[in-house]
Amino acid sequence: MHFGTIGAGAIGQAIAGHLVAAGHRVVLSNGRGPDSLSEVVQRLGPSATAGTVAEAAAADVVFLAVRWSDIPAALANLPAWNGRILVDTTNQLTGVTPADLVDLGSDTGSEFVARHAPGARVVKAFNTLFAEHIAPDPRHAEGRRLLFYAGDDAAAKADFHAIADEIGFAPVDVGALREGGRLMQVGGGPLSALHALKQD
Repeated sequence: MHFGTIGAGAIGQAIAGHLVAAGHRVVLSNGRGPDSLSEVVQRLGPSATAGTVAEAAAADVVFLAVRWSDIPAALANLPAWNGRILVDTTNQLTGVTPADLVDLGSDTGSEFVARHAPGARVVKAFNTLFAEHIAPDPRHAEGRRLLFYAGDDAAAKADFHAIADEIGFAPVDVGALREGGRLMQVGGGPLSALHALKQD
């Protein structure tokens, strides 16, 4: 599989780092263009390259790791998804306080994302973990870091489970995009900011 990131901040870089360490090729992108990522890809190694958002979005599995307010622009004018997997790592926050929580009514954040990426098979993951807990090796002497995920497509979730397991996390399927997404959602979801280890 080839991987891409839309967004190359702390979370995008952390996920890319794990994928590169596992021997995968990753195209990183952001809104400022490939040239702005030269130092990042040099640090990650030869399996990481910088590309445009469209180039990153053409990968088999794409990680969306942008600020909430940037989602519509980041997903606009991209080639047809045609069933490729889009892993949504975002939270519906415009800042760092509870007052910055975006009210989506009955929708979950990933349902909002899915509407902006028609044809993508959306999996929600990584949004319950702080970036500083994603970047280090998820394998500890006490166990592996739990990684919750949700989605509506069984095959996409199976692929994501295999990827997460390969890079060292202990993936846990929490259900469909709507119901599972609510469990993971910031601002009330019981799994949000839950950091735990699974003893193998």
